[in-house]
Amino acid sequence: MGEFIKFESDGPVRHIVLDAPHRLNALDRPMLAELAAAVHEVAADEEARALVVSGAGRAFCAGADVTSLFGDPTRPPAVIRDDLKQVYASFLGIAELSIPTIAAVGGVAVGAGVNIAMACDIVIAGPRAEFAITFADMGLHPGGGSSWFLTRRLGGHRALATLLDAERIGAEEAFRMGLATRLAENPVAAALELAHRAAQRDPALVRDMKRAVRMAEEADLDTVLEFESWAQASSVNSPRFQKFLAEFAARKKK
Repeated sequence: MGEFIKFESDGPVRHIVLDAPHRLNALDRPMLAELAAAVHEVAADEEARALVVSGAGRAFCAGADVTSLFGDPTRPPAVIRDDLKQVYASFLGIAELSIPTIAAVGGVAVGAGVNIAMACDIVIAGPRAEFAITFADMGLHPGGGSSWFLTRRLGGHRALATLLDAERIGAEEAFRMGLATRLAENPVAAALELAHRAAQRDPALVRDMKRAVRMAEEADLDTVLEFESWAQASSVNSPRFQKFLAEFAARKKK
């Protein structure tokens, strides 16, 4: 894919690797441009059924190279804001994908690195994973969706405490809090296995499941039931369910 992003395909599974281990995969403008291109490629790939995001070496992502990302700090805030929104877009495209996305966090994730992990649907953390939400220690307001992602995963009161205290959260605590979805000795291998299992399912079924869960986080029960009833009715005629029905009927006759 490029100098700082490795892009791999294994059947229907795509794998984006942050590949600048010499600097703990810290994000600068060239790396973000490559990441945006990789995410765009996945979005346009009709054969892609799941995505894994990981980091090469001992870190997932050490956050932003602040001198590269923020440039001249004397610029007016409105100018910096417009620039930052373009930076955010480099990785927030992950959150917009319709296929399942899985972050494999094997080492430290700092600031924007945590955002990249949280932009994925599922986060699998290894024993050396650490989530460092350290914006406050730098005197910097969180950005890149950090407030939104943390609130959705932790709840408002826990998200605020995490931000104010610039917490560094280990793997087991992240799992207990809901920041990490699962723990695994080898998070990349576990993420790829899960991705391949998801990729074997009907793409329409997976897409609608993802949509229903996202809807459930914000909508009321009636709205979700309306969508679920439509999606479930649509899946009744799927080959997989038709096969299940036939097998079920055969077992009942025995």
